[in-house]
This record gives sequence, structure tokens and C-alpha cells, in this order.
Amino acid sequence: MFKRNFTTLTLALIPVAIAINIAIGQLIVLLKLPIYLDSIGTVLVGLLAGPLAGLVAGGLTNLIWGLSGLNPTYTPFFYVAAVIGLLAGVFGALRWAKKIWLWLIGGLLTGVVAAILSAPTSAIVFGGVTGAGTDLLVAALRASGAGIMQATFGQGIVSDPIDKLVSFLIVWLIVLALPVRLKARFPQADKLPGETTVADSWDA
Repeated sequence: MFKRNFTTLTLALIPVAIAINIAIGQLIVLLKLPIYLDSIGTVLVGLLAGPLAGLVAGGLTNLIWGLSGLNPTYTPFFYVAAVIGLLAGVFGALRWAKKIWLWLIGGLLTGVVAAILSAPTSAIVFGGVTGAGTDLLVAALRASGAGIMQATFGQGIVSDPIDKLVSFLIVWLIVLALPVRLKARFPQADKLPGETTVADSWDA
């Protein structure tokens, strides 16, 4: 499985995916939007290369992002990012991306899991304040009388499914637009949306 997931092309894609995650994520943080969009690259790797590659791309994104000093608050959430990549790879392996509605359900499920996993760290380590635009939702819930854990979980259950739904949709559109010859070189080529072999393109 390791060799199948981590081809030369996959190893070349992971740094690009990490850069995409950090670039878009930093922009969203600066704009203080109530979503993240920092897992697009991770989901892309998971779908194209499989669960293990997605897990590595997600975990490394947060570790590099945080330890580089760009946004230290992201480091403790590396395990959440890793699970997001893992789930994207699993849903890809199950051929959910062949049907857009199934793939988007995968995005929603990933968002729910991410919300559950991240709430304790957000509440205990940061008191619900991470510097993201989602802090506004936490503050609103706290003002309504919710405790820290309730507020962080509530924020996550509102923001994360929407965020992952959008991220999964963007990745699906990206993969759909990729050249057939390029898609055919990835480990999960036969599980991707659209034409995935040169023969398919000739038949079309």
C-alpha cells in the first residue's frame, strides 16, 4: 500500500498541495472569514493518491505551517488535518468521486468528524480563540451562555461541514478538469471523476 500510494508523482504533488493549503489558508485568516479552505491540497492528494498520502499531506501542512511561525496555532491541529486527508482518500478509494452527490456527502461527513476532533484542542489549548474568522462564532455562542467546549463544538459543527463541502467540490472540479494522461498516472486513477484513461478519451 505504501508503494502504491507514494509514487514519484505523488511525492512531487505533496509539497505543492502543502503550499496551496498554506497560501489559501493564510489568506482566509487575514480576511477573517468564518471558514478555512486550508485543506484543498490535502483533499486533492487524498483523492488522487489514496488515504496514506492524504494523511501525510494533511499532517505535514499543519506542522510546517505552525512550526514555520506563520501561524503557530495550527500545529496542535495536525492530527485533524491528517484525518481529513485520510478520509478524502478513503472516500476516493470507495469511488465516491465518481458521483458528485456521494463525494459531497463525503465532504460533509469529513467536516463533522473534523469538528468533533478539533473541539477539545480548541477549547483546552486556546480557550476557543485561534485567531481565525470562526472566533466570531465562538464569541457569539459564548455570549449566548454556552460553555467553552459547547461553543467550540458548536462553531465547528456549523463551519466545518460547510468548509469541507466547498473544499471537496473545488477538488472535484479540479480533478475533473485535469488532462486524462495526467490523471492516469496517479494511484487512484480508476476511481476519479471523468475520463481516467486514454482509451476513455478515444471512446468519447
